Parts: sequence; structure tokens; C-alpha cells
Amino acid sequence: MYRSFAEPSMNFDGVSLLVTGGTGSFGRRFVRLLLRHSRPRRLIVFSRDELKQSEMREALEAELDADAFRRLRFFIGDVRDRTRMELAMREVDYVIHAAALKQVPTAEYNPYECLRTNIGGAENVVWAALRNRVRKVVALSTDKACNPINLYGASKLASDKTFVAANNLSGDLGTRFSVVRYGNVVGSRGSVVPFFRRLAEERAEAVPITDERMTRFWITLDQGVRFVLSCFALMRGGEIFVPKIPSMRIVDLAAAMLPWARRKIIGIRPGEKLHETMISEDDAHHTLDLGDRYVIEPAFAEWERVSFAADGCPRVPDRFAYSSDENAEWLDAEGLQRLLRETEA
Repeated sequence: MYRSFAEPSMNFDGVSLLVTGGTGSFGRRFVRLLLRHSRPRRLIVFSRDELKQSEMREALEAELDADAFRRLRFFIGDVRDRTRMELAMREVDYVIHAAALKQVPTAEYNPYECLRTNIGGAENVVWAALRNRVRKVVALSTDKACNPINLYGASKLASDKTFVAANNLSGDLGTRFSVVRYGNVVGSRGSVVPFFRRLAEERAEAVPITDERMTRFWITLDQGVRFVLSCFALMRGGEIFVPKIPSMRIVDLAAAMLPWARRKIIGIRPGEKLHETMISEDDAHHTLDLGDRYVIEPAFAEWERVSFAADGCPRVPDRFAYSSDENAEWLDAEGLQRLLRETEA
């Protein structure tokens, strides 16, 4: 089933927002979608790459009308720099934390750099948000943070825990922190989809497959952005929101994109799982079903918080797990092509 995750009853007109890692795949799509449908007072793109900021500024100036473009601000900085982060968040209402080191092999080879960005950066975002009395912060996570087997996943798990626990620190400031966790993004950098598409354009005779059993969750950038925006309206602090999205076997993905190509099995790579999990059995006892998504409520909540159970949302069954190989929803070739068309739009 295709889900658009339309934003429920959240008005971003007249408010100030900041997105860390704003020149990445998510940030670029987030900025475009928000400025097409809202009139924020300011929308701050925070990132450390001046070239990407310059290219993004030029592209958006050509795409957006003058009123929308003047609401944009480009702020050079690194989430590792607490002072710069604090300065960037002055008079900001909402923060989306998308900055991270995401490449598994890179993290394994450069562990300290990964920890400084993904864990130290998370702490700096929390600190800056509290110091500036930001209303709400949503941090982007990954399915690799659930039962992690590589450093990237472990660092994002630590980041998730940091944001959940930050609600204990806000006191009368009222700042609330939540996390969004989802799977592979169709068409994003590092995704297998652009790689397969390049092979298709080259009419490659063979397509490399790590393991024929491998499955993954899939979501488009638009779905991811809309899901994050919708979570701002729902969040009460400390939740991990997980969208209900389809799975697909990698062999089916390859067959849909390169139907003529033979498979070349290359073996599973270090730090890679056969299947991804977004909710583990251990989290089932505090996970609720909200219809189009699950919510993992905080195990430790020392702040005032009303559970979604009070609204009649049912708890998932005992020993429930949300994994890509046991998903109730699966992408077929037609569904994949629909997602690819949206990605190109």
C-alpha cells in the first residue's frame, strides 16, 4: 500500500525551522516541500559544505518564487561545534536533525569521526535546543539502530537514546525531543537504487547481488519528509516513530530494474544484515499501533507525558517484531516503478 503520510493539523506558517545536514538528500527535499506548502518565517539550512550550499542556493533561487526564497537562510557549521550550533538555533522554533555520517564502511574505518558526529553531534543539538528554548526537535534515525551490528548503527542507537533522554533535561523550558526511524530511501545517495539504475543505463549484462535472501524496507524521500512533518503534530516527547512501509527482496528489485541481467552473487559485506529490523521483540511491550505507523514509547520517562494508550491506541502483541523479512506489506515491480516515478518528480 502506498502512503503519503500527509501532515495532520500542523501549521508551519510564521515559525522558524532549522535542518541540520540540510544539503543532504533529505534536507533538499524537505526544504522544497516545506516552502511549496508553508510560509515559515525562516528556514535555516545548516551544514558544513559550502559548495553544496552554494549549489543548493542557486538551484532553489531558480525554482522558488521570490517570497519563498527570501525565507531561506544558509548557515555554515558543523554539529560537532556546540558553540556554532547554539548560535544557529537562536529564535528557532523547530529543529530537524538529519546530519550524520551514514556510510557503514566509512564508519568502521574511521570510528572516532563517526562517534564525534553521530553521538557528540546529537549531544550538541540537544544542548543548543535547550539553551535556545526550541519548542520541538525531531531526530532522524535508521533501521540499522535496532539491534545494531555495525558502528554506524550503534552510534545511531546511542543518538536515539540521547534524544529520548533529553526530555528529562528540559524541565520548565518545555522543549520536546522525538526520533523518527525508517528504512532505505529510494534514490538517496548510498542507496542501491541509483547503482542499479546506472547499470540499467549501461545495459550491464550482470547485476551484483550480495545474497539472494536479502530484504530491505523502502520509503521515498517525499514519504520520509511528510512522515517527519506529521510527527511534529503527534509528538509528546521521547517517542520513536516508525512508519509502516513495504519490504522488497533485493533479487526482486534487481529483476524489476534489470530484467535482462544475470545475477552475480558477491556475498554479504562486513557489517551488513540479511534483513533489517525497525522494532525488536524487546521493544514490543512499549510499542503501540497508531494506524499508519508504530510508536515506541520511552521506557524511562521522568517528565510529564501522556501515553498514546490513553487515546485508545492499541499495544502490539507480545513478542512482536517489525522486520523486513516478516513484513505484511511487499513491493512488487509495479509498486517499485511507482516509487521510482515519485523519486524522479
